[in-house]
Amino acid sequence: MRYEDNDTIMELLRQQSEPVERMQLMLLSGMDPEHFNNAVSYLDSKGKLVIIRRKWLALPEIAGYVRATVVRVNRWFLFAHPEDEKMGDIFVHSNSSKGAMPGDIVMLKNIYDSDKGLSGEIDKILEKGSRIVTGVIEREKGKKGQAYIMPDNGFAYHLRIVPGGELKSKNGDKVKAAVQYDPMEKRIKARVIHIYGRADSARICSDAIIDAAGIPTKFSVPVKHEAAKKAAEPITEAEIAKRLDLRDEAIFTIDGADAKDLDDAISVKKTGNGWELGVHIADVSHYVTEGSLLDGSAMDRGTSVYFADRVIPMLPVEISNGCCSLNAGTNKLTFSAIMTLDSKAELIDYRFEKSVINSKVRGVYSEVNEIIGGTAGAELLEKYAPVIQTIKDGQELAEILKAKAKQRGELEIETSELRFVLDERGVCVGVSERERGEAEELIEQFMIMANRAAALYAKSALIPFVYRVHEAPEADRLESLAELAAACGFQTRRLREGVHQTDLSELIEKAKGTKYSRLISTQVLRTMAKARYAPEPLGHFGLSLSDYCHFTSPIRRYPDTSIHRILTDLVKGVSIDRIQEHYSEFARESSRMSSDRELRAMRAEREAEKCYAAEYMTSHIGEVHPGIISGVTNKGLFVALETGIEGFVNLVDDEHAFFEFDGTASTTDRRTGRSYSIGDSVTVKVINASVPTGTVDFELFGEVS
Repeated sequence: MRYEDNDTIMELLRQQSEPVERMQLMLLSGMDPEHFNNAVSYLDSKGKLVIIRRKWLALPEIAGYVRATVVRVNRWFLFAHPEDEKMGDIFVHSNSSKGAMPGDIVMLKNIYDSDKGLSGEIDKILEKGSRIVTGVIEREKGKKGQAYIMPDNGFAYHLRIVPGGELKSKNGDKVKAAVQYDPMEKRIKARVIHIYGRADSARICSDAIIDAAGIPTKFSVPVKHEAAKKAAEPITEAEIAKRLDLRDEAIFTIDGADAKDLDDAISVKKTGNGWELGVHIADVSHYVTEGSLLDGSAMDRGTSVYFADRVIPMLPVEISNGCCSLNAGTNKLTFSAIMTLDSKAELIDYRFEKSVINSKVRGVYSEVNEIIGGTAGAELLEKYAPVIQTIKDGQELAEILKAKAKQRGELEIETSELRFVLDERGVCVGVSERERGEAEELIEQFMIMANRAAALYAKSALIPFVYRVHEAPEADRLESLAELAAACGFQTRRLREGVHQTDLSELIEKAKGTKYSRLISTQVLRTMAKARYAPEPLGHFGLSLSDYCHFTSPIRRYPDTSIHRILTDLVKGVSIDRIQEHYSEFARESSRMSSDRELRAMRAEREAEKCYAAEYMTSHIGEVHPGIISGVTNKGLFVALETGIEGFVNLVDDEHAFFEFDGTASTTDRRTGRSYSIGDSVTVKVINASVPTGTVDFELFGEVS
């Protein structure tokens, strides 16, 4: 296959406003029949073009075809999600499904408006998704009762397990199964291939979530061998001589008490005209070299993944917790961003240096918060004595940086990150919201400054790079936010296309202190585009910065490792032409892979969190709790408890048929006239919690007769 042939055909088709005859297109291309037909077949198989009645060729959109991903399958129909998200999901009857399953990429045709919205037919399956599902075993009563699997995702019905395909699974087991479409019976069947354990365990459900997401949990023997070899390399005097020696500087780390992969350290000095801020990052690219087994493994993983009971690291422990972790009292190789800021905390100069440090203190957020708050005892003050002045200078600088961020419109979105407490069996016995103090905010501001400086450095040098980008919200999402904000009584005049960050910040600020505070923050977050990685500096809307990247966490994020590698060559003096030639394709691929792996990790983490929250609530069935209505739908109310756990109040069954949804933010009991709106305080009773589905069910207590 010649890629230039594909490009030629696609460029010619883009110039056509209607389907073109196959022979005519071949003549226009100047290609011989063999190369032309090979290219057409390939592009057709990928859904880049369509062949109409074997004679005509066209781009899919010209011919009325749509490329989409199957997202939900029922026994009688399925829904496919188009690449053009503005279209909305498309309904396909099972008679026109061609056996497509969740995750399949398909080409749709004959699309029309129906009472179910957009409907269509599947022309062909372009790429098959995974034919592996996870779910819970359910058996009909009786010794020989038929076994089914209720899949976790994608399928909205029980899949029949083929005779003899149950292994030794029992009712209520969490399992992995292979699925296959039976064209004779026109149904999808399953065969169990692995049994995880009991589905009422969040730990077991997390195993299944990780497996279903395709997140690798083990490193190959060759990768582990390479990691051990790299980690055992001593830091030689020759290596130190090539670097900026910062071992005598008051540099230290601040992390959570349980953190083991310490990848960033700071130094702050107040000068006569402002500050010198140093952000010193573990030099992962020194150990994870281009083309190595470690590098390939890290790129494939993309990121470390965090669960309540485990961390799945991007790099083997010998690297992440060993040679690259900036442990106090040891010489460590680092990549330093050294920034000069004036008295108003404006960035006026920066430089990047390969360096060596020796961290003076292993700082802990809670302890540094005590020092900042003036409540630290003698023991803590003694521990932090080498860096007390650094903390004071850093606190002063961080306060100015926070004020500047607010002034430029950085969005201070209130989010609820849950912290789970597990017992010795791995069962969730406690839940609370994570708290952020001044130490956390200080580190956040310094990391943002270093990330910004790295992006500015790369952009000014005109080199290939991996930027962190966050585009402005789309008009339809802003419209939804405006409707909700109006229903809560806020001004919405400026919530339209072209909105500025300060407009959204103002809305968040006005909501603070009201019952709508978290709701508005959450809805603003949902309005935002998803942050991603890209080889172009498209800006970061949420931070209100035109140039931004991720430089500060190379132990746990591959994009950071990628740009360390690129910046290393720049610092070494490699020519711009050579850097462009060597890294252009790498930057594009790293951006694509890193975005994909980040999304995979976030989905898995979110699903597992729901399972742990539900596990915690199983021991609180029947209890009554105060809560805040966090969402209203035509089916009922979402209610958030003080712990941060959210559950659902079903208001559509026969017993509650008198509730009427207003289509925006409230529902009304027609018998009493009582309205339930987002932000209202309610009292609920816990009536059910399902660990496998990660759901919690409430009922209103003392509110409905």
